[in-house]
Amino acid sequence: MFHDRLGLSAPIIYCGFSIVSAVRLRVLEVRRIYSGRTVGLRVEKIAIDGKVIEREIVEHRGAAVVVPWREDGKLVLIRQYRRAVNSELLEFPAGTLEPGEDAESCARRELLEETGHQALSLERLATLYPAPGYTEEVMHVFLARAVPKGPPSPEDDEEGMKVVTMTLDELIEMILKGEVSDAKTVVGAFMLKERVQGCLTGKG
Repeated sequence: MFHDRLGLSAPIIYCGFSIVSAVRLRVLEVRRIYSGRTVGLRVEKIAIDGKVIEREIVEHRGAAVVVPWREDGKLVLIRQYRRAVNSELLEFPAGTLEPGEDAESCARRELLEETGHQALSLERLATLYPAPGYTEEVMHVFLARAVPKGPPSPEDDEEGMKVVTMTLDELIEMILKGEVSDAKTVVGAFMLKERVQGCLTGKG
């Protein structure tokens, strides 16, 4: 499914030139390795500045991250088990874009599903490449003015997810103590902190 975006239909499917900054890049070969529900994997053989190398690239539709801030001053987060790191993590709500879905729609959907809160408004805080060394994934981080709407309705594979609320200061303190290790949550918290400080000093 991921290779459909590249116009790929065979195991070896693309050759050509592209210019990225001052680097001259030629794609010599692309091999499709895997295509799953959430990610795909391709291996590219490329010539870059005359040197031939291979790159393994994880394909991903992108994700939306929501920093939900309520009128009572509390942030809404979720605590859930992540099998890849075999740990329970504290995170801001987030999820993968569905095919054809835009980032704002995904943010609103994930917030409602995972926390039972509705976004009255969304403001973009950041656009991130979480791991550009091996994946093309883009994360769109939004600040949401959030209000409770009803009970969460997580997907079947997200059972056990717990909703947690805390102030920004409490979250920052946890991050500085090493108690929060999820990258998108760390970025979202400090982006919000910077925005709040900017508003207080008249710079926001």
